[in-house]
Amino acid sequence: MTELLSLNEKTKEQGLVLTPNDVKTLVVSRNKVLRDHARVELDIGVLKELIEVFSTSPYMERDHYVDTLNELQEIFYYLRNETEDKIGDMKLIQQMNDYYNGPCAGSLELLRSKMEELAENFRRDMIRRDSLFESEE
Repeated sequence: MTELLSLNEKTKEQGLVLTPNDVKTLVVSRNKVLRDHARVELDIGVLKELIEVFSTSPYMERDHYVDTLNELQEIFYYLRNETEDKIGDMKLIQQMNDYYNGPCAGSLELLRSKMEELAENFRRDMIRRDSLFESEE
């Protein structure tokens, strides 16, 4: 909890501050998302990174800050599963941020759609690579 609250020092410049109750909400949501996606995480590094990266977005609104972070966690772990953990956390978060601030213009719905496309393309490329290796044997 202290780790997440300490991020307020960085995010308060954008007018984004988490309360202890907000942090509890984020952690409860994180645990649910992990359970729903059958994942185990031993630390809160991903949540911290999501906060740090997305707090600088011009589309992040104070009134929807916690809800947006919860949705970002959901999208992130969905992607981790869909890409079979073959894309690193930071690369995935950066790609999400690029879409969120770019073509999605802060729309979580569009971000989810773009990330689903990314996962689909990733899986298709993996299948192509696998079949290429099989044909060489």
